[in-house]
Amino acid sequence: MVQLIVSIVLYFVIFFGIAFILNMLLRKTWLMAILYPVVVVMIVDDMSTLEYFRNPGEAVTEAYSKFLSITAADIAILLAGFGGTIVSGIVIKMLRKSGYQMF
Repeated sequence: MVQLIVSIVLYFVIFFGIAFILNMLLRKTWLMAILYPVVVVMIVDDMSTLEYFRNPGEAVTEAYSKFLSITAADIAILLAGFGGTIVSGIVIKMLRKSGYQMF
């Protein structure tokens, strides 16, 4: 249970930080929130991304079966990461509205 709580906080903070930095550098507020599903696929599928180009049918089938086998704890952790990207976008919007222009 402690590992679950630490993992949720860790994913939230990591993805908040990554999204915040991308928002500052690229000035695209919701970029990481849009790219997050790609990151989740890369985390969950446990295979090389090149497999989607080499054997697309098998790769998609295997990724789909891996998605069906994730647990509620994994879903909570991944949702915490998505929450971090959303909160990062909100914070960037608020900072820009307050007059801070990051890069």
